[in-house]
Amino acid sequence: MLISPAFAQATGEGQPFDPGFLVMIGLLFVIMYVFMFRPQQKRAKQHREMISAVRRGDTVVTQGGLIGKVSKVVGDDEVMVEIAEGVRVRIVKTTLTDVRGKTEPVSSDSSGSSGKSGKGGKDS
Repeated sequence: MLISPAFAQATGEGQPFDPGFLVMIGLLFVIMYVFMFRPQQKRAKQHREMISAVRRGDTVVTQGGLIGKVSKVVGDDEVMVEIAEGVRVRIVKTTLTDVRGKTEPVSSDSSGSSGKSGKGGKDS
């Protein structure tokens, strides 16, 4: 005969639907979110906060590896960076990868006094 007995047999019944399989797939997605996507979102948020806080005098590193000092903040999305003496370039803030040296903010007291008296603090 030309027809094989395997083709002539009826197919067996399939396995019944197992809801545990859906739970396992759902658990896999939760684990993937916790270990992959969430840390990436945290890093992106830290980077956005870092570049929004850049100000004049900060030492920064660009994606191209250039290290320079911010000489001027130009608008919300650009900074002027001095990469060598007398060499200034405009850089988009999102290309900054690191802020190495943060400058201290200028205090609101413009008189320059730190609140101490000139006598040393003790009366003798």
